[in-house]
Amino acid sequence: MSRWCAVLGPGDPGERIRAMSGEPVVTTGRYGLGTVAGPGARAELFRAASATRGVDLVAIGDVTLFNADRLRARLGAAAPASEVSHGELLLHCYARFGLDGIAAADGMFALAIADGGELLLVRDHVGARTLFHARSGGGWGAATSLRALIRWPELRTGLNLPAVQSFLSFAYLPGRETLLRDVYEVLPGRCVRLRADGSSVEESYWEPEEIAADGPAGGFAAGLRELLEDATARRLPAGEPVGVLLSGGIDSSLVTALAAERHDHPVRTYSISFGDSTPNELAYSGLVAAHCHTRHRVLTVPGEAVAARLAETMGLLDCPVGDPLTVPNLMLAEAVAADGARVVLNGEGGDPVFGGPKNLPMLIFELSRDDPDPRARAQAYLDSYRKCHADLPVLLSPEVRAALADTPSPAEHFTPYLWPGRMHGLLNQLLHANLRTKGAHHILGKVERITTAAGVQGRSPLFDRAVIDYSFRIPPRYKLSGASEKWILKQAVRDLLPATIVDRPKSGMRVPVQQWLAGPLRDLGHDLLLGQAARDRGLFREDTIRGWLHGRGALLPRQGGKLWLVLSLELWLRSFEVGP
Repeated sequence: MSRWCAVLGPGDPGERIRAMSGEPVVTTGRYGLGTVAGPGARAELFRAASATRGVDLVAIGDVTLFNADRLRARLGAAAPASEVSHGELLLHCYARFGLDGIAAADGMFALAIADGGELLLVRDHVGARTLFHARSGGGWGAATSLRALIRWPELRTGLNLPAVQSFLSFAYLPGRETLLRDVYEVLPGRCVRLRADGSSVEESYWEPEEIAADGPAGGFAAGLRELLEDATARRLPAGEPVGVLLSGGIDSSLVTALAAERHDHPVRTYSISFGDSTPNELAYSGLVAAHCHTRHRVLTVPGEAVAARLAETMGLLDCPVGDPLTVPNLMLAEAVAADGARVVLNGEGGDPVFGGPKNLPMLIFELSRDDPDPRARAQAYLDSYRKCHADLPVLLSPEVRAALADTPSPAEHFTPYLWPGRMHGLLNQLLHANLRTKGAHHILGKVERITTAAGVQGRSPLFDRAVIDYSFRIPPRYKLSGASEKWILKQAVRDLLPATIVDRPKSGMRVPVQQWLAGPLRDLGHDLLLGQAARDRGLFREDTIRGWLHGRGALLPRQGGKLWLVLSLELWLRSFEVGP
């Protein structure tokens, strides 16, 4: 398994790729396209001729398509042979139709296309695969992972302090910025054209759009059901078993039910337990597994295992994720691989696409809002995360605070979404923001890195492009009906699942972070956060960190989530060898 990288610029691009610790796949003119070692989807080289422009195109990428048959039909007689890879098929679509050909695809992909004097970087619609770029030494470099990109010897970078502020505010990075200075992520649904003169241009080939429609709820539920069935069926691996991560909530439960209904091979479901002393949803996941006749497995994750594997897991990610389920998710993916499945489905996407409970603080804020400025909404959205943003004045060192004094507020990441534009109603604006920020940069990025590290491919039917497009045609009153969240989604699958599952309120998985930090992670937290390396980096005030570690500053022991963020960041910085 490997990641890929591409370079454009002066000198020998093949030598540049060799310097990034891999062997060049191809050198063509001013381009170098090649692989670097590391966990991930297998990098492939593709070629296609563009009849409209009379040039030969060369590309490298990781491409999995879920509508290859439909793309072949669109190409007609110009379609390549049926045995070619998905990557070559997608490149033929680009060669024939340009970015419209990319927009017609449905799948998970990141690719670089050498096209004349430009290097085109293209990321899939929703962000299931990742892609990064930077400029250094008079040329451009791009790769599917930060770890691959930083092997470029000419790259001069360091810690990006505004990104540190954003990470501590959201527990992920919500846009194109990364934790490395002057290194950027390609946004989903975008094409970035890198040019030899050092300029770049970003183009959007797909963005969700609100389309006003009305009608009875039953019609929308039926239309949604058809799309959910199609999205799940197209993600099932032909001729082999499939795994499903099953929490017992409505989202993972409906994916389990649809997979069991449509797949002609065994469906295996997997749930997590943190021991008998921690509240869990195993009764619900067990009920769904029994109802759908899956082969069910419960994986018990002790805190000692989390402590032993946390550093390794943070090193797999392009950005640390302040989600304590990250290590358990990796262990689940490894269990799926050990059972012989190569594809694992999940229920991710239900909340950002159909309106989960994360929107409630914003909806309550709107009832009393007296400031019409979209930035007031963005600030309220930021506050709803309840991470470390309010603590930054006492958490960050005086030197870091001074360096950040003139930088924009992290809330600015959300301002473009929270005013009437593509989306007119508040609920759809919130869903658009959730989809394009947390969905792309937290949920899907974590899924991709964790599953590929375990040797399986994670697929998310609820993030299907057609499902998303349809969601923004459904009247908001059907997505949030009174106090019932994701109401239309529940109506669409009500016949598939027990009423206990469909009508239960969302509770979420209870992760014993506080217990871990007071137990198996206690020594690691003290050693890392109060150690010499952290002090030399100078990001945080030692008295604040020490107080949190000892439970001071709160009436209730609720510092666990904040400490988890800081610890995750420190482990990531050490893994990527990012100095002061």
